[in-house]
Amino acid sequence: MNKKEKQISRVTRMEKILDELTETNRALSDALDKASKIRADVGKLSRYYGSPDWRQDLDDDEAGLLPSDLKRGVLSQDGAYNALTEYRALLSRMLDTVASELRRGNM
Repeated sequence: MNKKEKQISRVTRMEKILDELTETNRALSDALDKASKIRADVGKLSRYYGSPDWRQDLDDDEAGLLPSDLKRGVLSQDGAYNALTEYRALLSRMLDTVASELRRGNM
């Protein structure tokens, strides 16, 4: 490969990286906007899960007192727990990513 071909190959590779970074930045920004909007509601869900209200709602559901067409994933043992655990893990992952980028000097 001659010098000109190497140059064209390098610019092409860097352009691909730029395109991927631009797309990733847009998607991450959208996701962070959504996460910011739901943050207060995550706290509400966390307080609800396992609370006396949650227990009463679960008992009433098991007794057939709630409408049969009511969406009720929040009353499952694993639904809210898994979602809250994953949310916390994602926050931790974001912190780790930021710390790593700071150490590498990319920020």
